[in-house]
Amino acid sequence: MSNEPAYTRRRSDESTASAGTPPDDRLLTVSDLTTVFHTEEGIVNAVDGVDFHLDRGEILGLVGESGAGKSATARSVLRLIDDPGEIVGGRVDFEGTDVRSLSDEGLREFRASNTGMVFQDPTTTLNPTMTVGRQVAEAVQTARGLSRSAAKREAVDLLDRVGIPDAAARANDYPHEFSGGQKQRVIVAIAIASEPDLLVADEPTTALDVTIQAQILELLDDLREDLGMSILFITHDLGVVREICDRVAVMYAGSVVESGPAESLFSDPRHPYTKGLLASINSVDDGTGPADRDRLNVIEGQMPDLTGTTDACKYADRCPGATEECREAHPDLEPVPTDPGRSVACYRHEHVGEMAYEYDHESRSLSWQTDRADGRGDAGDEPVVETEGLVKHFDTSGPIERFLGDPEPVRAVDGIDIEIDAGSTVGLVGESGCGKSTAARALLRLIEPTDGSVTYRETDVTAAGSDELRSLRRDLQIVFQDPQSSLNPRRTVRQIVRRPMDLHGIGSQGDRADRVAELIDAVGLDTSHLERYPHELSGGQQQRVGIARALAVNPEVIVLDEPVSGLDVSVQAQILNLLADLQEELDLVYLLISHDLSVVEHVCDRVAVMYLGQIVEHGPTEAVFDPPYHPYTESLLSAIPGLEQNEERIVLEGNVPDPSNVPSGCRFHPRCPRKIGEVCEREDPTDHAVDGETIGCHLMREEYADEVDWGSVD
Repeated sequence: MSNEPAYTRRRSDESTASAGTPPDDRLLTVSDLTTVFHTEEGIVNAVDGVDFHLDRGEILGLVGESGAGKSATARSVLRLIDDPGEIVGGRVDFEGTDVRSLSDEGLREFRASNTGMVFQDPTTTLNPTMTVGRQVAEAVQTARGLSRSAAKREAVDLLDRVGIPDAAARANDYPHEFSGGQKQRVIVAIAIASEPDLLVADEPTTALDVTIQAQILELLDDLREDLGMSILFITHDLGVVREICDRVAVMYAGSVVESGPAESLFSDPRHPYTKGLLASINSVDDGTGPADRDRLNVIEGQMPDLTGTTDACKYADRCPGATEECREAHPDLEPVPTDPGRSVACYRHEHVGEMAYEYDHESRSLSWQTDRADGRGDAGDEPVVETEGLVKHFDTSGPIERFLGDPEPVRAVDGIDIEIDAGSTVGLVGESGCGKSTAARALLRLIEPTDGSVTYRETDVTAAGSDELRSLRRDLQIVFQDPQSSLNPRRTVRQIVRRPMDLHGIGSQGDRADRVAELIDAVGLDTSHLERYPHELSGGQQQRVGIARALAVNPEVIVLDEPVSGLDVSVQAQILNLLADLQEELDLVYLLISHDLSVVEHVCDRVAVMYLGQIVEHGPTEAVFDPPYHPYTESLLSAIPGLEQNEERIVLEGNVPDPSNVPSGCRFHPRCPRKIGEVCEREDPTDHAVDGETIGCHLMREEYADEVDWGSVD
């Protein structure tokens, strides 16, 4: 039997079927769907004449930047648009019935029996006051009319079906007792309670690690085959789209601008927007990386304001090939005569291959930053930042546990060594729960380390007093993962960026005002943003403000905690280019925390792979990635939904174990696909130097050299 993942294998057999799909196999046809939102600024045309179809058993990917109208389109299909939104036109034909014409009772029946929806954030979707079993059982009762006891039994079966271990016992647990991946599985169980014909999955894997993402994708595709259902899959992750989708519809500013089979659309994009999205992607197998420091291509500008109407092509202002014709009338979505199954809304689609997206690097003059950087001196051969045996344990026991014995602490970080040289970037990677963010916070002393040392330019950070630590904060800064929660919602952008300078007494009042304007320009914003509040900015703009705030005190070291997680690929490219430019000009030192190995491969000089509080492999990026010697690193790389199809995927079972009850021996052995026997269960692996990197794995020992074929990981 082939080792290729089932969803990739099945998709390859069916990807061209839709071009000649008989009408009897058509499940859903959306025609000229139009949805508006009535706001104080005017009427927002969120969904503007959208056309697409979905066949039985097919997965259609709906892709585009944030604000393109993807979620609004999906909610319009299910008639989930609430005030101030309104569906004002079009037809949603589901098996011959227009959903828009259904009565309230008919709509409830349609939603309960024919459709299911998986939302992006399971934490906000699940009721925290109810057990997951009860929530699944409620969905079963609503959809099938079963008795309470029968629905409870069916709920356990559904939880087991979606991969919840020990489902009968876990059904009595509450959502907070589940990991992120497990909560998403519970949401899937609720969505398929009625065995629906149509499943709408709205960014179901965006916030998940690559290993958990791979599990959810495999689950969805297995359910697609078992239940014969169709899936409308909404995402901005084009790698995921190419992995799982049969066809793709690309949305821009409320309209579908291109659609067709996934493979042909990815290999030969016909719309300049599609080409721009693909050009913004970095992949671990595209040959770029830290050695050449090439910048990623970007789509300049922003999506247009969707209030009011326009006669021109909505993409004209950002298109590298726009002509006067494009600015006079918006093109219709029409079939491509030479490419069956493809449709495109572009007057110049035959010339897309000639259009180029390039990154225009403008030098930023940050004299006040450069002066301070020049005064730091050369670190010589010594690293700028170094941790030795860094440990952070948390005591979560109560008085009863302490009375009964010596409880085990939560071993979040358990003795790690990291070195970062001047002007370089080190990536810290691993699944959620492995200790990455805790390690970064302990390094900065945002939380107090339990043991070990942190040294910055020969200064012992862990031993610094309050005054010295306050001074060190100027040199050691952090950009948090979620700018929305880390930016003060009551302060304007000007106040947010200026605040660190006020706290550290940097410059005069006039100097601070000048520096704020300079920083805003440096991160690619303009002065019009200075008086806005965080909620008035896009996610990418909020992240730029977070970077500007970190730079305000002239640091040398910046910890980047998932700085592009959840952002569109075009915005990711802009942020990564910005960080590279600033590092080049200011000789900054970065510690990049990420679970996106494509980003890490492109940005980082060195990589440390972390699992359950320990570093299991570290070295130069190219050495760690090609080939990966540690089975955990190999599994992470295998799970990446890249632009090139993975011939073989390793799907790790389960989640990172409880750090208060770490496994004996090698901590990875309960999940390791290359476990060689009892030695993995009994003995802690020692570090081995191989090809310029260090690997902590028993497979590196000479007596086990023949246990694994390293050619399989090249």
